[in-house]
Amino acid sequence: MISTRGRYALRVMIDLAEHNNGRYIPMKDVAARQEISLKYLERILPTLTKSKLIEGVHGKGGGYKLTRAPEDYTVGEILRLTEGDLAPVSCLSQDAEPCPKASECRTLKLWKGFYDLTNKYFDGVTVADLTMTDAADNYVI
Repeated sequence: MISTRGRYALRVMIDLAEHNNGRYIPMKDVAARQEISLKYLERILPTLTKSKLIEGVHGKGGGYKLTRAPEDYTVGEILRLTEGDLAPVSCLSQDAEPCPKASECRTLKLWKGFYDLTNKYFDGVTVADLTMTDAADNYVI
């Protein structure tokens, strides 16, 4: 399950993309538009900034902006950053020790297929894709 941390990070990235005018966007404006607590966003922003997905400036005229074009960010990249590995079972996690039962596990192929589908799907959707509005695709993350 994707937590609010991952969902809100996506909403921040989409909002910054939609309001990109070359200037820094105050996070209080993003928080107000997205109806997300500024305090909660302040816990997510360091992760996005440290990973150079966004850059920020403090003080008058400060705020945040994307470091790349919206089409250069994938949902998978953002979710893995905020959620960690998207593996459905612990034995497929990046840091997992080799499972002693892997050679006889009847479900490993199932979980691996699901994991591959998940990554392929999320890596195939960009922030730019999520800024597109279509009445048929009017959903909330």
